Amino acid sequence: MRKVWLVAGASVGLCMSFVALLVVGTYSAAAGLFGGAGSALQGTIGLAKGAVPAAYQPLVQKWGNLCPAINPALLAAQLYQESGFNPKVTSHANAMGIAQFIPGTWASHGIDGDKDGDRDVWDPADAIPSAASYDCELARYVKNVPGDRTNNMLAAYNAGAYRVIKAGGVPRISETQNYVRIIRSLEKSFARPVGRVDPSRQAAGAIYFAQKKLGTPYLWGGNGTPEQQGRFDCSGLTQAAYRTVGIELPRVANDQYNAGPHPSRDELLPGDLVFFSDDLTNSRAIRHVGLYVGGGYMINAPYTGAVIRFDKIDTPDYFGATRVTEDGAKALPTTGPGRA
Repeated sequence: MRKVWLVAGASVGLCMSFVALLVVGTYSAAAGLFGGAGSALQGTIGLAKGAVPAAYQPLVQKWGNLCPAINPALLAAQLYQESGFNPKVTSHANAMGIAQFIPGTWASHGIDGDKDGDRDVWDPADAIPSAASYDCELARYVKNVPGDRTNNMLAAYNAGAYRVIKAGGVPRISETQNYVRIIRSLEKSFARPVGRVDPSRQAAGAIYFAQKKLGTPYLWGGNGTPEQQGRFDCSGLTQAAYRTVGIELPRVANDQYNAGPHPSRDELLPGDLVFFSDDLTNSRAIRHVGLYVGGGYMINAPYTGAVIRFDKIDTPDYFGATRVTEDGAKALPTTGPGRA
């Protein structure tokens, strides 16, 4: 939900020529920029702005470089997938803490990461180093297996090193293959891009949907259903816009932030999701999302009493942006520890 003090965009009736210009630009951007450099992970890998809560970022950055098979973005992706960075969660399988260790694995692989004399599965200062250490230990077990070493390590994390060695790579187990795919996709979202981020092919369609909703009254929790008279809140609107182009986003804005890589402010393109927060160090604190349309404006559902409209994005609470990808969206958990 957007704060009331943000400057409102132009009224719907005065914006149609502006819309036309933006949509033409959107289609041009979506159609003509695919020859540019991608954002493959290479070199020293940093973390995207605010993707990891500030309290845990130094731990993830340090321990994510423990061995060549992992990196900070990959470790962050695992923690997000396991717990949503919630250090107090327990799963139905009795996996505990931010790294979701089961008691037997913690007993044999937990380490005293902060050197305070104990190994506490509930303390991120122990659990995050232990997750990295366990990853690296698994990587050593499967180091002679053909194929990508990180994929093999992740497969060993899910299915056990023996199965990876026996299969000569990622075993043909759907759960294991899906786990590897999810973590590698999320890794791209948590990594700070090292080059320009490829434009989205679905941007124009998402904007086309959103522009048709201009003037629609805001509804908290709105998903645009007939029972709700087609009204939306902020993340309901962006979810519905991308659903029309075949991409299913999570319902909550702070999870939508992880649906792809993160272009910088000067690299924004129409169709990017733009996010706002009172805590600019923590993506889990994001409270508002809009759909960027160019020229420093977004289409968004701002707050109760307002309508879907254009607003400027350059405000003090601007957090960052995400260029939605199909693989990135598919990797996001919809329920689980800390999300139900």
